[in-house]
Amino acid sequence: MLLDTVDALEIQILVDNTTDMLSTTPAGVTSEAIGLFSRGGQMMAGICLCCAAHGLSCLITARKGTQERTVLFDTGPEDYAFERNVSRLGVDLGKVQSVVLSHGHWDHAGALLLAFNTIRQRNGGKKTPFYGHPDMFHKRAASMPNGKYREMIDIPSVEQLTAAGAEVALHREPVSLLDNMFGVSGEIPRQTPYERGLPGQVRKNAAGQWENDELLLDERWLGVNVKDKGLVIFTACSHAGVINVLLDARARFPDTPIHAVFGGFHLSGANEALIPETVEDLKQFGLKLIGAGHCTGWRAIAAMSNAFGDQVLAPTAVGKKYVF
Repeated sequence: MLLDTVDALEIQILVDNTTDMLSTTPAGVTSEAIGLFSRGGQMMAGICLCCAAHGLSCLITARKGTQERTVLFDTGPEDYAFERNVSRLGVDLGKVQSVVLSHGHWDHAGALLLAFNTIRQRNGGKKTPFYGHPDMFHKRAASMPNGKYREMIDIPSVEQLTAAGAEVALHREPVSLLDNMFGVSGEIPRQTPYERGLPGQVRKNAAGQWENDELLLDERWLGVNVKDKGLVIFTACSHAGVINVLLDARARFPDTPIHAVFGGFHLSGANEALIPETVEDLKQFGLKLIGAGHCTGWRAIAAMSNAFGDQVLAPTAVGKKYVF
């Protein structure tokens, strides 16, 4: 993976589990409300507001000299939240030059077809590269105590994505994109003894049989190297474990500090037991900003707040913007 240094980075949260207009934020982070008024809003009203939903979507724009490159990272769980929030935030999807899907789960891929159709309408009908992993498209389910399976809705197929305007590129290995201003990892090595993936997840194999899929090896992280700061890592759901994600990023770029990490850390539900070890191991990276959200869970947010303080922990929320 080649990763050139960029001069500036802007992250707009399009979809997240949380809405938070009122909490104060550290320098470089603005709330949905501040963004609304900066775009000329004159009055508070519900019709102006974004909506929260269980999922994640980020619009990420990197600048280097006169070059500007924009990636759409995931699209949230469904069309309504994505479309409403894009509209309320005044986002022009026509500037999206690549779409990256972090992994093959519905809460990250639910609005993919809408996104591609909208991008194509706004960019003059051009196809847009889509970066994914070949194992994202399996039928998936969660094992239930009674021995049955609760199926997940499928993500869009390669054929559906292509018809919507995607130029599909599937990789197991790391890949650089958009003039090396962004990099997508390969399959994330599992190094910690406690980050165990998604317990109970299964998938259907080519023979139509259910098989263990707890490791979710199709999950990857997205990285940007910001001048005078370091790596900004987008981990989406951290089924691999956020510590494994950051260890992989550090191994790939040992001479570059990791400045910030964004995404869901999946420390809710059964993974709440991993909070103490995860918070302790996060300290080794010297992070200057932790943008935790989506599936992280309030208990983990509270633990990170106690450990790092509110100048480092700046949880994601719908409409928030981060500028580096």
